[in-house]
Amino acid sequence: MSAPRRIAVIGGGTMGAGIAALACRSGFAAVLCDVDEEAVRAGVGRAFEDFARAVRRGKMSAGEADAAAARLSGSADLAAIAGVELVLEAVPERTELKRDLLASAGRHAPAAVLASNTSSIPIATLADAVEDPGRVLGLHFFNPPGAMKLVELVTTPATAPAATAGARALAEAMGKQVVAVADGPGFLVNRCARPYYLEALRILESGTATPGEVDRACEAAGFPMGPFRLMDMIGIDVSLAVTRSMWEQSGGEPRWAPTPTQERMVAAGELGRKSGKGFHVYDDRGRERDAETGDGDVAAGLVERIVAQLVNEAWFALDDGVADAADVDLAMTVGLGYPRGPLAWGRELGLPRVVALLERLAGPEADPRYRVAAGLAATASGTNSGLDAAALSDRS
Repeated sequence: MSAPRRIAVIGGGTMGAGIAALACRSGFAAVLCDVDEEAVRAGVGRAFEDFARAVRRGKMSAGEADAAAARLSGSADLAAIAGVELVLEAVPERTELKRDLLASAGRHAPAAVLASNTSSIPIATLADAVEDPGRVLGLHFFNPPGAMKLVELVTTPATAPAATAGARALAEAMGKQVVAVADGPGFLVNRCARPYYLEALRILESGTATPGEVDRACEAAGFPMGPFRLMDMIGIDVSLAVTRSMWEQSGGEPRWAPTPTQERMVAAGELGRKSGKGFHVYDDRGRERDAETGDGDVAAGLVERIVAQLVNEAWFALDDGVADAADVDLAMTVGLGYPRGPLAWGRELGLPRVVALLERLAGPEADPRYRVAAGLAATASGTNSGLDAAALSDRS
């Protein structure tokens, strides 16, 4: 199926404007909508700055930038989306706001695919507000949308195949690598990344290592940023909100339980770079002020402990049918810059070794946070005949 040629983006913030700019740079016409004329002007201005930045960096000619700008329009009236083939909402992560917008968009553009850029709200919850849930899916771009190469295409059992095909064609025409994801807590990337933060927090709470030691160990292993620095950059409150949302959606899955440290820091206003203090301390320009020397021997086993939980969560995602094996590794390497996909990393370490480490961490009381995924346990023991080596081929 061919990609839609005219789309609408609702929400002119950094994400929405970035997606609209990307669409126009890719040859599509886009209408950018927001709540009032001032917000629309700001969103269009962000998109125009995107074009200018691309020219300065030699990625577009001035003529190409002018053509992209001519393909962009803005409106504070949702009626302007009439006739578009796909609507993408990119408004704040508030369920009722997104439900109301998608329902309204569905009435103004009765033939359009309705997509949400949500990173955490179940697509089925949003689709329930629309007269035809088959039109609704998730099209989750990562920030900044012009630079990040991954898009999660999230569908529910009700999503129509034609809607899925059109959304995929659009994202691919924008130069993205698309991973197909089943609706569920955290989708794929947020779900499979959760252990990177939570296991680091458990290491800290056990007194095994400091944030600086964990960060340096992970960065030395090839992660773009250590987990504590990353939480500081994202915002500890934002990281906690995603964790809590996944935990609540799952009915209290122990692996995703928020930690006391996160709760305490958010209550104290220690939110990371934006507050000047999180797991590290920052100056008024956001530069880290508390570099540590640390003990390399203490940090030596930290990465393997975190990776074991990343491998385990990836296997839980496979068991739950969230995505196929190749897309799991693709999502984590392309989407987050991990040095290896978790499934490939597990094979490299040896799955029996991963299972043994998880069982050791679980201890004699069988801590449920370290429960081994059924597929991982079966494959490590050689009893999983349903998933062969070819199915786990490394595309990272």
